[in-house]
Amino acid sequence: MILIADGGSTTCSWALLAGGPPQYFNTEGYNPYFWDTPAIAASLAHQVPVDVRQAPIRAIHYYGSGVLSPAKAEVIAGALRQVWPQAGEVFVAEDLLAAARALLGREAGFAAILGTGTNSCLYDGQRITQVIESLGYSLGDEGSGTSIGRQVLRDYLRGRMPTALAAKLKAEYRLGELSEVLDRLYNQPLPNRFLAGFARFAGAHAHEPYCQEVVTRAFEGLFEQIVTHYPDYRRHAFNCVGSVGYYFRDALAAVAQRHGMAVGQMLREPIEALVRYHEVAARP
Repeated sequence: MILIADGGSTTCSWALLAGGPPQYFNTEGYNPYFWDTPAIAASLAHQVPVDVRQAPIRAIHYYGSGVLSPAKAEVIAGALRQVWPQAGEVFVAEDLLAAARALLGREAGFAAILGTGTNSCLYDGQRITQVIESLGYSLGDEGSGTSIGRQVLRDYLRGRMPTALAAKLKAEYRLGELSEVLDRLYNQPLPNRFLAGFARFAGAHAHEPYCQEVVTRAFEGLFEQIVTHYPDYRRHAFNCVGSVGYYFRDALAAVAQRHGMAVGQMLREPIEALVRYHEVAARP
């Protein structure tokens, strides 16, 4: 049996391959910059279905956000070995490799992740050959849920959002005083998820000119700061996975085309394409 995982900062999608149709399930996301090994293991023990926890897993392929060094990979791998000690192979890699494999298979091209955070690369069909760092939600992550949510929240707090929308935001998110919001951002865990949550407001009110402008500005930032700095980027199609790229795909496609880049695949989640990739790889 093989277990495959695609882990974002907010949610993690899993697939169990046991000879028949894949068994899919979800847990919360485990970014090793915000989670340690014991906390991940405890969460998995609670959220993974019992039959999967008890299954004779022989190999685990985990792709996750925040897996940017061997030390961070080991944070995840240690938890996986605790939950499935019989697994002979535990492979942990960055989620960007999952995106490239899901979007491009064994073909060369450009791949990106637009979810809670942002990541992108050039891929030669086997490995990632170039990455322009997104720098995380504090310094970058242009085009991500955190970048859209940051602008929405900032405009609300500074009184720059249309009055009617500001009233809806306050009611829907039960926002309190400024001090409470800042405490949530700077003193509470997982501030990136908190910020990204406000991107859903932009999606729910996508017909509003203000929200359209915020989303377009975020994607323009993605291209100006990241995509256009890849060599010969116009030679590639823009392919991406992630909820932000998928749900705002019309606005994203328009920005890509303005920058002279064709549009390829935009997948909400890569897990099904990853399953197909590993099924092909497992064939004799």
